[in-house]
Amino acid sequence: MRPWSTDAAGRLDELEIDSRALADNPLGDPSVRPLWVYVPPGYDRESDRRYPVVHVIQGLTGQLDMWRNRDAFRPTYPEAVDDLFSNGDADGPVPPAIVAFVDCWTSIGGSQFLNSPAVGRYHDYLCEEVVPFVDARYRTRPDRRAIQGKSSGGYGAMVTAMLRPDLFHAFASHAGDALFEACYLPDFRAAARALRMEYEGSFERFWEEFRARPAGTKETDWVLLNVWCMAACYSADPDGAVRLPFEVGTGRLIDEVWSRWLAWDPVRMAPRRADALRSMRAIWLDAGTKDEYYLDLGAVAVSKELEALGVPHTLELFEAGHGSIGYRYPRSLAFLTRALSPEA
Repeated sequence: MRPWSTDAAGRLDELEIDSRALADNPLGDPSVRPLWVYVPPGYDRESDRRYPVVHVIQGLTGQLDMWRNRDAFRPTYPEAVDDLFSNGDADGPVPPAIVAFVDCWTSIGGSQFLNSPAVGRYHDYLCEEVVPFVDARYRTRPDRRAIQGKSSGGYGAMVTAMLRPDLFHAFASHAGDALFEACYLPDFRAAARALRMEYEGSFERFWEEFRARPAGTKETDWVLLNVWCMAACYSADPDGAVRLPFEVGTGRLIDEVWSRWLAWDPVRMAPRRADALRSMRAIWLDAGTKDEYYLDLGAVAVSKELEALGVPHTLELFEAGHGSIGYRYPRSLAFLTRALSPEA
């Protein structure tokens, strides 16, 4: 494993989208977004061939250039994609695909790939702008499209496919947010205590201080950021006001607001989106058995819902935590492209 980039067999195009959906978004975040599109070896030679597309989305706090971050002794994901399509995997050659790396970063950490009056129209951006942008510029197969992500990106993969089965025909979720009482509820007590002890019960004070110093220099930074970001995505009022699902002073649940969160839980969404799930060509779920946010429980809970609906899928649990599981991505990418191959 070399510690620097090597020449690729395929090509990674670095593009930009000037988004109408994100123009004048409530957070004032950029509406011009980077988009990377990988085309596999042979794309430029075989001018008549059309390819499936896998759209890749990131977890909370992810931004596009982080795909170039390298863990020791491991390739970056774009390098792993190139190696997969060049050399195959343990099961043999992998059918080629176009891979679109999508940026949905926000200044509060993320978007959950939903439309929110407090965050912006990121579902519309992904579905109504990124998808046709890629289709217009590359030789794609619009009937063979997938979405892949980890953590909040895994959540986005599940939910986007459920909401738009006309656009996405397969998905892969690595440790995706699910079973909200397991992955989110424990954060509420920690957030309530941190707000009381450090910020006089005010999220405004937290954000003012957070943005005035290096991020992550307080132990409570990430739990507060996560709770606020999720509330902004799941329980914002039409006027953009963010409604927390607990009382700041006590941590006591506010049932009406919490029910709005639960409506977005993939475990609860699955029965309502049964037809969309049954239409999928392939579904991949996985998570580490030591995931710090207990997203292995979420993966199993989603799997059980799929079983009850008679939806074929793959579930893999493996020994790991939540971080440093990028080596799993090529596994699901190969799984998706094999399912989307015209020969499948």
